[in-house]
Amino acid sequence: MFRMTESANSGRGDGSAGLSLDDITVVDPGTMKRAVAAAAIGNVTEWFDFGVYAYIATTIGKVFYPGSNATVQMLAAFGTFAAAFVVRPLGGLFFGPLGDRIGRTRVLAVTMIMMAIGTFCIGVIPGYGSIGIAAPVFLLLARLVQGFSTGGEYGGAMTFIAEYAPDRRRGFLGSWLEFGTLTGYVMGAGIVTILSATLSAQELLSWGWRIPFLIAGPLGIVGLYLRIKLEETPAFARLTEAAERAHAERAQAERSATAEEFRAIFLRQWPALLQCVGLVLVWNVTNYMLTSYMPTYLSTELPARGGRAMGDTESYLLQIAVMLVMMAAVTFVGRASDRFGRKPVVMIGCVALVVLSIPSLLLIENSHTVPVFFGLLIMGLTLVIFSGSLPSTLPALFPTHIRQGSLSIAFNISVSLFGGTVATVMTALVSGTGELNWPAYYLMIAGVIGAVSLWFTRESANRPLAGSAPAVESIEDARELVNATR
Repeated sequence: MFRMTESANSGRGDGSAGLSLDDITVVDPGTMKRAVAAAAIGNVTEWFDFGVYAYIATTIGKVFYPGSNATVQMLAAFGTFAAAFVVRPLGGLFFGPLGDRIGRTRVLAVTMIMMAIGTFCIGVIPGYGSIGIAAPVFLLLARLVQGFSTGGEYGGAMTFIAEYAPDRRRGFLGSWLEFGTLTGYVMGAGIVTILSATLSAQELLSWGWRIPFLIAGPLGIVGLYLRIKLEETPAFARLTEAAERAHAERAQAERSATAEEFRAIFLRQWPALLQCVGLVLVWNVTNYMLTSYMPTYLSTELPARGGRAMGDTESYLLQIAVMLVMMAAVTFVGRASDRFGRKPVVMIGCVALVVLSIPSLLLIENSHTVPVFFGLLIMGLTLVIFSGSLPSTLPALFPTHIRQGSLSIAFNISVSLFGGTVATVMTALVSGTGELNWPAYYLMIAGVIGAVSLWFTRESANRPLAGSAPAVESIEDARELVNATR
């Protein structure tokens, strides 16, 4: 594998002027595929764990917050769900800079362990009827562990794949991370659907709800094994080699590394941080609207206002069908972002939110199976535009030496403020005002914010990551790149 020299970025500023073969990273295709697969499969386990809670939130409310009416139980359950997002920025602040110092792979292994432990613990916590107020307290603590670990997970996984991917295929390979996310969601929804269809309401309430959480244990072991087998990314390995060559200066540098990284992130990278926050906002508001709030909207909010009561099983099956379509589409979107550019593809998603959110919700409000499916499908296909293109767009906003820290901080602040609160805010707004169209209005506002953020974002398709060598798949591609820059 070739490494970039100190002079490799001395040309036009994109790392492609006056290159030699020594200035180019050639990524072994076999290693690249294993790295992408392991990161994506690890993401399956992470988001199975995190997503199960959303699908079974109604039952969680009854187990841990009994004695209240349905709306209060739902708000309490979603409030506990949102609590994990309060600590996600703390997880990003801790794990992001740590990944920039000790490596991407170590941090990804640690976050996997923490998520699996947190989710497994939820499955063994006694209900309110057994231990009283201690039950929701323990539930909250487990959710906080989940949130803290997730704060270091997604930014690290995006960074890992982006730094392994060749410049011309970063969008396509990055989209496999979201393929893993969708797979985790489908697994979680599938298990909850089977339980809802085969168990009585009393069985689900007494013990059946625990099964998805207990599955997190073996899933976490599988994900951990895959991640500890990963090699470090070429971009981070280059930084490590440079640090080893400067070993005499290393001790003093390490003493001030954390403070210097935070200064670099917040004082010099703040425009990129704001762009990242805006792009993550539009992505995750759409994501959590579909995956966290829509099941409750269909089963609780619409019937309370005259709509047809849609059972949990039917609602889950529609969600699964939509996500299966998204899984089929997401890598094609990633490939399109490589071909046509990240900005045009993401802008299509932002415009779709503004134009199609109200038609989508009107179909869902019909509350009959076929219109609801197409309403959810419109929302899902809009979401998949962001899911397929932003995993490769966001890491390119930041230079290598502070990439994971910057991305983790901005990503988790945005998700915590605007994504994880969607279900709670929508429940409160719809319940408080009786206006069923609030989800559409919220999505439209998110689309406008995303478009504004995108306007100020630099196109990164087919270009080296900032601070990294041009990356290609073969020595033939490297020679072609060298010849093109002479």
